[in-house]
Amino acid sequence: MRFTSLVIELIRARPRLIVWIAVLLQAAMWLFVALVFYRSPPGTLATLLAFGREYQVGTDLGPPLAIWLADIAYRAAGGHMLGVYVLAQLCEIATFIALYHLSRAVVGSQQAVLAVLLTMTVLAFSSSALDFGPLILARPLWALLLLHSWQIIGQRRGNAWFAWSIEAGLLLLTTPAAIFLLLLIVVFAVTTAGGRRTLRGLDPLFALIVVAVLALPYAVFLMRAETLALPALPPVAELNDRALHAVWLLGGLVLGAAAIPALTFLNTGMFAGKGEEPPIIYRPPVEPLARNFVYFFAFALPLGAVLISGLLGLDSVVGGAGVVLIMTGLAVVVAAGDLIAMRRARMLRMVWAAAVAAPAAGVVLGVLFLPWTGTSEIATSMPARAISDFFDESFARRTNHRLRAVAGETQLASLIALHSGRPHLFIDADAKRTPWMNQTKFSETGGVVVWRASDTAGTPPPEIVKRFPGIVPEVPRAFEWLVTGRQQLLRIGWAIVRPKGT
Repeated sequence: MRFTSLVIELIRARPRLIVWIAVLLQAAMWLFVALVFYRSPPGTLATLLAFGREYQVGTDLGPPLAIWLADIAYRAAGGHMLGVYVLAQLCEIATFIALYHLSRAVVGSQQAVLAVLLTMTVLAFSSSALDFGPLILARPLWALLLLHSWQIIGQRRGNAWFAWSIEAGLLLLTTPAAIFLLLLIVVFAVTTAGGRRTLRGLDPLFALIVVAVLALPYAVFLMRAETLALPALPPVAELNDRALHAVWLLGGLVLGAAAIPALTFLNTGMFAGKGEEPPIIYRPPVEPLARNFVYFFAFALPLGAVLISGLLGLDSVVGGAGVVLIMTGLAVVVAAGDLIAMRRARMLRMVWAAAVAAPAAGVVLGVLFLPWTGTSEIATSMPARAISDFFDESFARRTNHRLRAVAGETQLASLIALHSGRPHLFIDADAKRTPWMNQTKFSETGGVVVWRASDTAGTPPPEIVKRFPGIVPEVPRAFEWLVTGRQQLLRIGWAIVRPKGT
């Protein structure tokens, strides 16, 4: 009696169950890492929450939807970062479930599982899982947009137009790259016979109206801010440098997807045992339009994003690696053929699990061991709750008023703005970034100015003294890291600007 692993049999019999198990386990893994090893938000998430508290239609962080949702999740969790981390993982889950439904429509249920599992390895290495923001929120919206685009173009389902229009409008409220992404869909529709057929009728016009209504508030903000001008093209002398930069960006995308060629190589006949009869994952034949749809968005999207990013000199790929690489796994499955033999299934499972868990393991090892090997700071090891509580209570004791605003170093000020009182963040170095606060209003409401203390006296940096003349520095406050190691304590210099009339 020939033995077949339980996982392979579940892929054949219960493909949706395998997808849900894999996706939920990955989400639980990242939530465990965040709750145990994160004492402060990763990346710029604290600043994003400080902006979200103001509910501006638009800021220099981009469209408002991700910022608003982050603040809503933070408030819903009672002022705990768990709400934002759960929101980030819900976006991950929605991304993979939407991708599964799209893959099932193209290659069938069984091979759709393989497409999702391969894509999980790509997103694990190429993008953040907990630093919620526009790049994370754009993933499920883009996956849903691709799903309904295929339903409209490939399956002739006119009822998908309404969902498509809502998702397109929300994507425009999420990331500036939405225009580029929607333009790609239009290009595919115009250049294919099936796509042109779907554009004949009133449904596209109604969808365009819905998109315009959803995006209108942010478009009005952009017009008032006079930021609708096209970015300037680089001079001819810089084209070589921009081309090299584009090559580096492309190399980063290839490196992020490195687990796919590794798994493909391990599944070749070179590693098959003698006389082994590997189990087969079957699919119905893929129609030409579906093949073209998958290949177009798997290759044209990352190449176009790299070209635009290199030409404009951007530090990262337009739209984010998690968006531009979302069709990579499905493209590999489509190219693999109607029958995919799963050789050395146990080894493939181990390599896949290692690829998915490696980023989380890297975070844990970095938090625990990096402080013992050097003096570099780990931002997520800052005691955010202790920092915000100390300065909020100190201001209340000194002035008999609750803390209403905080300024100084943006990273530290953003952590203090996470307190349950939610003081306003004031980026005094660039006041245009925080239009809800200025020097005059800050001096009226009072607040705390913070900076990294370089000495025991807490002498403020010259630029802070210039912007806040007359401040009297207090004795610096020292905080312990999650793992101190060879690092010095986190010393924060601070000064109080008393409210007028006190």
